[in-house]
Amino acid sequence: MSVKLTASALAIAAVAATSAAARDQVQVAGSSTVLPYASIVAEAFGENFDFPTPVVESGGSSAGLKRFCEGVGENTIDVANASRKIKDKEIKACAENGVTDIIEVRIGYDGIVFASDINGNGFEFTPTDWFLALSDKVMVDGELVANPNKTWADVNANFPAQPIQAFIPGTKHGTREVFEDKVILAGCEATGAFEHLLAHAEGDTDKAKKKAAEKACISLRTDGVSVDIDGDYTETLARIESNKDGIGVFGLAFYENNTDKLQVATMSGIVPSTESIATGEYPVSRPLYFYVKKAHIGVIPGLKEYAEFFIADEIAGPDGPLAEYGLVSDPELADTQSAVADEAIMGSNM
Repeated sequence: MSVKLTASALAIAAVAATSAAARDQVQVAGSSTVLPYASIVAEAFGENFDFPTPVVESGGSSAGLKRFCEGVGENTIDVANASRKIKDKEIKACAENGVTDIIEVRIGYDGIVFASDINGNGFEFTPTDWFLALSDKVMVDGELVANPNKTWADVNANFPAQPIQAFIPGTKHGTREVFEDKVILAGCEATGAFEHLLAHAEGDTDKAKKKAAEKACISLRTDGVSVDIDGDYTETLARIESNKDGIGVFGLAFYENNTDKLQVATMSGIVPSTESIATGEYPVSRPLYFYVKKAHIGVIPGLKEYAEFFIADEIAGPDGPLAEYGLVSDPELADTQSAVADEAIMGSNM
């Protein structure tokens, strides 16, 4: 692995040396949740270092990691932002394309919130409510049937008879996977639908049957009630502004910066906040990451400096600008700082 890494590093060093237009800017892409944090860091980095301001793009966690894993060289990005951990299949795809040594950097935590028009109805949700609202099939009299629910009152008698209209992150976003796992799947289990699906699942092993049941649990209706948003949270906000009955799935930071337009719902009785996420009390929260190509360190100017700057106490600590924007500071930030300083790669027992 180290031989491959050395060869890769030499390859892009050679390109940089022979190309008149060698890249001197760090290039970043990925999660729309991490995007505002990375943009803040990139701007501050450009102002405080003798390196060009990094180029930061969005596109979603999966899209960013796909670009990250395309290979090593100045025609590939250096950093992938992600609102979830990199998957085994993505690590494999990276390795197949020569991206063998990856540095994982956890920047802090964020919560997924459910927000609607500030002048509309307020909601106190549970995962069960969202499963019953958006799943393509729900349990009725012990059987799974096509979802008949049209209004939130159909889902929960305590809710208003407001048409169900949900704007959720598209499948390329890491936020979608957390939404599916911690909300839809949790609701599926709470209603007994998961046990029913598991009992009727096909598969050669228990693991295969469980996977099939989970996949069926998170299958959402396609009748227009649930709308995938492939863009960033600004698109979700625009949809709500044009449809006052709409409820959107956002990152906490985006909501906190739009409290003049949005009101937030509780989840399982907990109000989302930096405090409830830091304590783990709010149930729909997740760590945020970025991934760095070690082979590009020392070749792309400022790459390691950017990574270290991002997680410095002054930036990602509880009193830094990222916390002001909504990031929940990682209590283990010092360990991450040491790992980045040592260029410790995934799987190296750092």
